[in-house]
Amino acid sequence: MFDFTGLRALVTGATSGIGRAVSDGLAAAGADVVRHGLESDDPELAVDLAAAGAAEKLASTALAGGSIDILVLSASLQVRAPWLAAAPVDVERQLRVNLMASLELLQEIVPGMQARGFGRVLVLGSVQQRRPHPDMVAYAASKAALANVVQNVARQLAPFGTTVNMLSPGVIETPRNSEALASSSYRDQVLSSIPAGRIGSTDDCLAAALLLCSRESGYITGQDLVVDGGMTL
Repeated sequence: MFDFTGLRALVTGATSGIGRAVSDGLAAAGADVVRHGLESDDPELAVDLAAAGAAEKLASTALAGGSIDILVLSASLQVRAPWLAAAPVDVERQLRVNLMASLELLQEIVPGMQARGFGRVLVLGSVQQRRPHPDMVAYAASKAALANVVQNVARQLAPFGTTVNMLSPGVIETPRNSEALASSSYRDQVLSSIPAGRIGSTDDCLAAALLLCSRESGYITGQDLVVDGGMTL
């Protein structure tokens, strides 16, 4: 079970955090993984998804090496600010990376899956779809919009052997969260909201991601699997 030999994956945001853990896990399980990320040594895979045409460029680069069977959309941009101070340029960049580029990658990659009768799409969401952070209004909204896209597209692709699911992590030890969690008072506040009593690790997300990307998950689609230690209960 969960043997990815013979499958080719494109993972965005694969050079850090959960995206890196998922790309490493897929590769360890036999997949051929194309890793996008701003920290990539390959300039063709280090594209900024906020830029116009970046998603199309990334898809073209990935498809040049062969068809894509698994698409993991992990790249995202998060700008903290009180909602009254949310700058239009920051809102636009978050929507561009988190929502628009994701939809454009779906448009570029998924038709090939549909034609072949097999595909797996995994979109990284957030607990903020249910409990939006007061200083992340645009980020939370973009993730909620993505959840709607998942349900919409999943229903249309189900007859073609292609599943579309979301994985929504809670508070995870990643470089993005390291600065905030370094504050002991903030960390204690966060821990008090998690029934499991600990901050999650990227490995906590990996098993769920492998399930939703696997051949064996063909009867699971349009779902949002929350990995948060009970935070949203």
